Amino acid sequence: MYRKFFILTILLGFFFAPQAIAQNMKMNLNAVYPASNFHTRGAAQFGGLVEQYTDGDIKITVHSGGSLGFKGEELLKAVGDASVPMSDILMGVVSGSEEIFGLSTYPRIVTSYEEARALYEAALPYYQDACRRWNQKLLYAAPWPPSGLFTKDRVDSIEDIDGLKTRTYDKNGAKFLRKAGGSPQSMPWGEVYSALNTGLIDSVLTSATSGKDGKFWEVLDHFTKINFAYPLNMVTINLDYWNSMSEDQQEAMLRAARETEKAQWEASRQSNRDSLKAIAENGIQITEVSEEFGEQLDEISEEIFKEFKAEAGKETKKALESIGM
Repeated sequence: MYRKFFILTILLGFFFAPQAIAQNMKMNLNAVYPASNFHTRGAAQFGGLVEQYTDGDIKITVHSGGSLGFKGEELLKAVGDASVPMSDILMGVVSGSEEIFGLSTYPRIVTSYEEARALYEAALPYYQDACRRWNQKLLYAAPWPPSGLFTKDRVDSIEDIDGLKTRTYDKNGAKFLRKAGGSPQSMPWGEVYSALNTGLIDSVLTSATSGKDGKFWEVLDHFTKINFAYPLNMVTINLDYWNSMSEDQQEAMLRAARETEKAQWEASRQSNRDSLKAIAENGIQITEVSEEFGEQLDEISEEIFKEFKAEAGKETKKALESIGM
């Protein structure tokens, strides 16, 4: 109760304080990933640009590794009710609250950065609407490198996925793996390495970047580039905080967001290149998908997306129609 009262007091101060006072703001930005991750580095870059472009009036402190205690599905609510003013959010993780956020993690609806960018730009108005429904503003978004399969044994076909106990990051990946005959597992990222060590899982659906960060070469041997998805990570701000800013401050923040987003899309590409090189140098065998395997993946992917469209809500169907899907 005290915490809520404290937050409310701060916000009311923003609304009713003189303009000179309102121009000075300090905000925490919750970052789920470690400080070394390119998404977290991007958030730090964004904070630096905001401080620069507002002449120090707005200072953003990035808290990496989920150290503020906000992770997973609760992130939309946490930013919406100002428990934390700003956060990075993996869209697929909060798709249970807004189904449109699951769009970027549907399997193989895009298979390149160019396609991922086109889909993002087409769907952006609907992502923004969804954020507003949760009392926040989407500032920028950028993709993770393409998800592939880290495994002990080589994977060359759908049959090779049968029986795999695979950690995945959201329900779309779980649905795909289940249809492919696998056993999807959900667990916090911090538990993945130990789960691989103990045999609780034997594979991971994730990017080369995460595989490098997790040092998967110590426990796994193969990475299959199935181009499963280019999951979007977004940074949002609570709308009450946003509305308390002057127009100049808002424009400065949007300028910083535009520049950060552009840099982050390239950072994702570079991270993918660097990470593929790093895991190969450490012994991971990297496998491209054959035409036949690709067709098998697409068959399951199309089935999943067809089910999604049939069950989607009115807003999501409108979004899909507008982007030709």
